[in-house]
Amino acid sequence: MSIAILAVIAGLALLVWSADKFVMGASATAQQMGVSPLVIGMLIIGFGTSAPELIVSLQAALEGNPGLALGNAVGSNIANISLILGATALMMPIAVQSRVIKREIPLLLGIAVLLFVLMWDFHLGVVDGIILLVLLFGIIGFNFWEAQHSESDAYLDELEEELPPEMPMKNAVIWTVVGLLLLVGSSKLLVWGAVSLAQTFGVSDLVIGLTIVAIGTSLPELASSIAAARKGEAELAIGNVVGSNLFNSLGVIGIPGVLAPFAVDHVVLHRDLPIMTGLTVLMLFMALGRKGPGQINRWEGVILLLMFVGYQALLFNEQVS
Repeated sequence: MSIAILAVIAGLALLVWSADKFVMGASATAQQMGVSPLVIGMLIIGFGTSAPELIVSLQAALEGNPGLALGNAVGSNIANISLILGATALMMPIAVQSRVIKREIPLLLGIAVLLFVLMWDFHLGVVDGIILLVLLFGIIGFNFWEAQHSESDAYLDELEEELPPEMPMKNAVIWTVVGLLLLVGSSKLLVWGAVSLAQTFGVSDLVIGLTIVAIGTSLPELASSIAAARKGEAELAIGNVVGSNLFNSLGVIGIPGVLAPFAVDHVVLHRDLPIMTGLTVLMLFMALGRKGPGQINRWEGVILLLMFVGYQALLFNEQVS
């Protein structure tokens, strides 16, 4: 058991570190190739923080642990809203002025409903995965088109300012390759350790995915959101969460569905997806506001954190009962 615990800790640490280096290298490579700062900010940085969830879920699905794959994606979405937004709002209230974010939170809610529909037969297959991926690429393409043909947006402006410093092409390529290889290697280590822990404690790989793995793979979003809040750019935090949840719901679930179709545990539809959807509704009300611009204040941050603790307690109680 001690080896499995060490594998999980080492896998998570390497996963977070390698994801950061991969994003840094990929961003610098794109800069050297003349890619626009907007594209780099929205695609590589905006979705790059979801690389740990994607690699881990794909690895788990290919190795025959679909519960871990799905639990990682859904659990990360729950952690992103309750833990990350809650912790960030506790540090600094998050004002929501971006039209992009205000539009994409309702879209995120619609995607949650779509997941219910696709998984209603307790199976996620190739066609389901293709539907999710087509929707993902459609959203990305529309955002690029709109950003290039419309006026300035608060969130997009802040995102462009977050680009990493330039570096020589050789170094950028090296960090990209090293980061990607370590992402794959650390995900294999993490999946092995997580499955071993599940077998040792007699819990499902779904629960391990919803808890240890989901929280661990959400660490890049937590780190970037807290850093943004400390710099007075708290709106980046909700942008990170919305972008990550969109990618998790469509890409992290869709890609394993296409490459390794899997059965969906009934408890996901009865417990985890409803909780994820409820948190998305709550984020929508907080972000849009009833009068004037929306804002997630400190008290609302406390509420979100309490909901995160409550969800983890629910999972624990169900396992021991």
